[in-house]
Amino acid sequence: MSTATKEQPYRRALRSTHRVLIKAGTSVVANNDGRPSLTRLGAIVEQVAELHRSGMEVIMVTSGATGMGRRLMRKHGRMNMTMAEMTSSNDLTDLTEGVQDVTLRSESNFLDDGGLTMGDPALSEKDSQKTFQSACAAGGQFEMMSLYNSLFSQMDISAAQILLTEGDFRDESHLTSLMYSIERLLSVGIIPIINENDAVTANRGTADDSHLFTDNDSLAALCARSFSCDMCILLTDVDGVFDRPPSEKGSKLLPFYAQNQSVGIGEKSLHGRGGMAAKISAAQMAVKPGSQCRACVVLSGADLDSIRSVVSKEYEIDDNAGPKGTLFATPGSELEKQALEDVEAVTGDSVSEAASLMATASRDQARKLQSLSYAERQAILFAVAEGLESQKATILASNAIDLKNAQKDGTSKELVGRLKLTDAKLKTLSTGIRQIANEPDPLGVVKAKRELADGLELSQITVPIGVLMIIFESRPDSMPQIASLALASGNGLLLKGGKEAAFSNEAIHKVIGDAIEKGSGGKITRDIIALVTSRGQVADMLKLDDVVDLVIPRGSNALVSYIKANTRIPVLGHADGVCHVYVDKSCTDADLVSKLVVDAKTDYPSACNAMETLLLHEDTLQSTHIAMSVLMSLRVAGVKCLGGPKAMKAGLCDIAAKEMKCEYGDLTCMVEIVENMEEAIDWIHKYGSGHTEAIVCAEDSEAGEDFLNRVDAACVFKNASTRFADGFRFGLGAEVGISTGRIHARGPVGVEGLLTVKWQLRSEGINVASEYEGDDRKKVYTHKDLM
Repeated sequence: MSTATKEQPYRRALRSTHRVLIKAGTSVVANNDGRPSLTRLGAIVEQVAELHRSGMEVIMVTSGATGMGRRLMRKHGRMNMTMAEMTSSNDLTDLTEGVQDVTLRSESNFLDDGGLTMGDPALSEKDSQKTFQSACAAGGQFEMMSLYNSLFSQMDISAAQILLTEGDFRDESHLTSLMYSIERLLSVGIIPIINENDAVTANRGTADDSHLFTDNDSLAALCARSFSCDMCILLTDVDGVFDRPPSEKGSKLLPFYAQNQSVGIGEKSLHGRGGMAAKISAAQMAVKPGSQCRACVVLSGADLDSIRSVVSKEYEIDDNAGPKGTLFATPGSELEKQALEDVEAVTGDSVSEAASLMATASRDQARKLQSLSYAERQAILFAVAEGLESQKATILASNAIDLKNAQKDGTSKELVGRLKLTDAKLKTLSTGIRQIANEPDPLGVVKAKRELADGLELSQITVPIGVLMIIFESRPDSMPQIASLALASGNGLLLKGGKEAAFSNEAIHKVIGDAIEKGSGGKITRDIIALVTSRGQVADMLKLDDVVDLVIPRGSNALVSYIKANTRIPVLGHADGVCHVYVDKSCTDADLVSKLVVDAKTDYPSACNAMETLLLHEDTLQSTHIAMSVLMSLRVAGVKCLGGPKAMKAGLCDIAAKEMKCEYGDLTCMVEIVENMEEAIDWIHKYGSGHTEAIVCAEDSEAGEDFLNRVDAACVFKNASTRFADGFRFGLGAEVGISTGRIHARGPVGVEGLLTVKWQLRSEGINVASEYEGDDRKKVYTHKDLM
């Protein structure tokens, strides 16, 4: 029966493949004891034969020779032992328990004679192991090919063995001959079966950028690219690539692996040199632009229909089952575009459902967290701070991958600046988390207490908000800040990071999750802080108003504005960070003014609290010459100054600003002249974003206090850089963001901003409301404040 027409187009396209390379891993062709799995091998050969008969050209890359040869070497090693060697062990079974436990007399003699060591009497244990593995590979090749020959002959198909080394790909003449041989074999209907010549390469298996391939996964990718294959299939011992180790509860198979996808990697199989990380790397290499190979699928070799389910035109689709395996497609190709469309069309609801389950689990763990003593909650925070420091190398290595991808993708300098992590940033983060941990317990704080009547006492105490959803772009350093504040305040957390920081976010999330479970002694699980890694749209998550209590966006103006306009969940955050510095006429020290202004702009240009507009009192252009000194200092610091209408007229700038309100996010600012402070304040209220505004003035000038009192913004400073608008600098330890709203929290939001209140009413004896009502009421209200 032909395939169902309702199969997703991106998967249906794979069935038009002309030439496919199929790689069978050791975990597929062999059982745990090293013996060949006749069931799986038979199924693979049967499916390959079907494809062959349908007109498809098939190349195979197979593993398993070393495992088969190991059994052979072990057998003959025992047969060649002397009686003394056999009786020297108290437990004969020890001699058969693995390669390292078998000492071959013939091997020892060969080494002693200098035949392999070239006269060196001492061969390292590592080198000795490699030579033994090489011998195993040589012995196993014959057995493996005999088995394939026997199976294929049952299908009236011939196969040919090709053993390769890296040199065959590096030598142009070798590669040309090799390509010709492959083409000739395929043209007459013979299936090439390729393997690395481990007898020569000594089973290298080490990851090194200088090598073209290090295992049979990368060899398969190289062959698929070199031998004009349309598609590569990597058979393994799991169903494909999962969003986390398949053994973990809730793990999900990814039908399509997108660029910059981040997944959790579990344990590798018992046999072979690869693992899921190696297969992901090989799959990405196979579909890299520059060759005919457009697709690679990682799927289970234990599934006896796996190959035909992906490429056979005659396979009957199960309408109730999703696509098998995980597809990798060439970046930028039509197949990738189609896959993204098809996957996103069907995963919207599942992403929302998965996020909903995560949020529910997070709430459950948050309620358990609230029941812990404050000392126990502090221990969790200290563990997180320690984890960031002890796992610094891992985090920075993951961040380096994100930075490399950002550079390759042409990401803006502004986003790259926010994306980059450093030793100093991680140190600041861990210091801030310890600062939070050392603060008094924020939960259960009595905010008000009142006697309602005799024996009836009402209290208002602080409690967590519930589950927070943080959607952030680019900045991976947001995650530890937000997580620590959520843990300190007893909130659950649902995180959705941008794809540009996928590897950094995954690494940091793991560090925090490990620290939570370690610091709590297992009382709290990592589910309290969930990281959504699916490609689902933010719009789907914004519908979770039944399980999420507050959304805090951290990112661009466009992101924040979109979230505010598309959810019923309360939003805490700011859309713009258009901050002003006003230089008053009372200023006299040009150096100090310049120092402050330059810091406000250049300390971290992409931060939301960086200065975007400089307002100069008109007198600073004349008698004090402060204006020219400040502008010169900015230009020396590399800042591009755009002029407002008055600044252009006065000749302060060469290029006019196109907008009066703009968050540049780089080394650009606007400069404008004002007649007085009144005009400066009016300008700020008209073009500012209510984030942070600063005045620079003489210490004894009344303008400073006047400015502080009259400017309507979340943060207003006198003689201090706008860069001080930060949770860490405010002594909050960290911040989940800066709010420019007027309800609940405003400015840098620390622990207190993540709390709400609840009322507790305590009664001595039984109190009922009816006793306080009517002309004949028995009790009266006193409404006496107790604090």
